[in-house]
Amino acid sequence: MEKKDLKKVYHNSFIGLIILPILIAVLPVVIPSSYILTVFIMVGIYALVCNGMTMLIGYAGQISLGHAAFYGIGAYSSAIISTTYGLSPWFGMIVGMIIAGIIAIIVGIPTFKLKGHYLALATLGFGIIVFTLFKEFRELTGGSNGFFGIPSINLFGFEFNSDLRYFYLVWVFVFIGIIFSRNIIHSRIGRALRSIEGSEIASDAVGVNIMKYKLQVFVLSAMFASLAGSLLAHYVSFINPDLFGAMTSIYFLIMVIIGGSKSIWGSVIGAATYVLLGELLKHFMPILLPNKGGEFEIVFFGILLVVTLIYMPNGLSPQLEKIFSKFQKKKVTIEAPLQINKKQIASGGENQ
Repeated sequence: MEKKDLKKVYHNSFIGLIILPILIAVLPVVIPSSYILTVFIMVGIYALVCNGMTMLIGYAGQISLGHAAFYGIGAYSSAIISTTYGLSPWFGMIVGMIIAGIIAIIVGIPTFKLKGHYLALATLGFGIIVFTLFKEFRELTGGSNGFFGIPSINLFGFEFNSDLRYFYLVWVFVFIGIIFSRNIIHSRIGRALRSIEGSEIASDAVGVNIMKYKLQVFVLSAMFASLAGSLLAHYVSFINPDLFGAMTSIYFLIMVIIGGSKSIWGSVIGAATYVLLGELLKHFMPILLPNKGGEFEIVFFGILLVVTLIYMPNGLSPQLEKIFSKFQKKKVTIEAPLQINKKQIASGGENQ
């Protein structure tokens, strides 16, 4: 990527950091609906998971099909610590992230020695193992019956017990996550990750520690997923293993691909596209195809994934950036007649 392109990406992502908080801040005022707030809370939670996966897949070139396991580890860690042991949910969230990070290191060291599709299969196998453990450790997790009565989060006595409060809490985490990821991407680590994604052989030849950077970004993405899982647990107050199965990992991957794995904003765009289309399907499918099950959602997103890979392999994010760039060009074109042509300037500095 040329230096000019990097500056353009940095500039656009900075503009997004200004526009998106404004949109999020005014959304509950413009549309004061609990349903809409719930939808966007789920968008924010999924965006957190996809944020970490975007760095792993888009910038380091590593595909994971096991991130639902880290999502579940965060949810159960926070739920058990706050409900069973009566400790602060914040402590549970931190412990969940630490556990997810340690497990990511244990899983990542042997897994990253694999290449290509074997890496995806290994992470898929890890996800299935964790899913089974969630079901079998009934005394701790409640098994298939689920874990009930998870308390809401409070901060210095201020309880996040309404949709509006939780909406702002989740999106504060999303913004912090985006800023954090943006800084990593534009740092020396980000450049190393891009070089690994481009060519591992070339990166190794110039002295990039491939295993170290792969492991670091994998741990970071696992911690993002764990944090999102904790936020989900304290929002819905009930969790069960089915929320963290293999299909959830595949849905996360679909969100990243649809949104665009080469942009930090792809996580938000992909999560929003997935959640909003899912809600539309729930509304219209019973009307269009009555007496049919919810499996059509899987079929629809499968088709959408194939279409995206064929016609927009870089996802929706670059398309939106093109639209935004055209808008900027139009603005420049309007201002262009005010510029003075150098040929019209005389050698003595006076206009001809």
